[in-house]
Amino acid sequence: MPTAHEAGKQHTGPEEADQPPSMSSHAGAPAPPSRNPCCLCWCCCCSCSWSEGRRPAWRASGESKLQPLPSCEACSTPSPEEAQSWAQSFDKLMHSPAGRSAFRAFLRTEYSEENMLFWLACEELKAEANQHVVDEKARLIYEDYVSILSPKEVSLDSRVREGINKKMQEPSAHTFDDAQLQIYTLMHRDSYPRFLSSPAYRALLLQGDPQSSHEA
Repeated sequence: MPTAHEAGKQHTGPEEADQPPSMSSHAGAPAPPSRNPCCLCWCCCCSCSWSEGRRPAWRASGESKLQPLPSCEACSTPSPEEAQSWAQSFDKLMHSPAGRSAFRAFLRTEYSEENMLFWLACEELKAEANQHVVDEKARLIYEDYVSILSPKEVSLDSRVREGINKKMQEPSAHTFDDAQLQIYTLMHRDSYPRFLSSPAYRALLLQGDPQSSHEA
């Protein structure tokens, strides 16, 4: 039979286990939420623990050219002369911050803004020198614009898509070059002519014209 001393040990042991000293100051605190992944693939349509945990890492790692583009471009007001120059070539439009902003707004009305966003993301990727950041950005571009599960998937042919899937095994700053060119060509041939005929573009051409204001 156990002695009285041993019995006392046996009695106090469970109580000590129920109230460990390290947890006493946090009694009643809720348990931290679990971070179980919600899916098994790269896609932006769900809040995966993978993407949620890594998005801030590359965005904070280097001054991204892409992040400030929306606000900076949105505040640029082109002169009628600058707007007129966009009709000379698609390249002139895409090399103008105000032109990209106006064209992007037009694409939004046609529900194809993802084409411009993808092109901008590829430009940002090509300017990145840090290989770790390149890996992260490439995977995010893939899940946002290439994955068939993404609501922002861009239209790519099977050859280009297959090439991307192979290159994603070892991503580089030029992983999406073929895809970027294909989307650039699509915007040039399909959306650009409609943009030049749009009321929004004509309004930019007439902006600041006293005669047009008087007629209005």
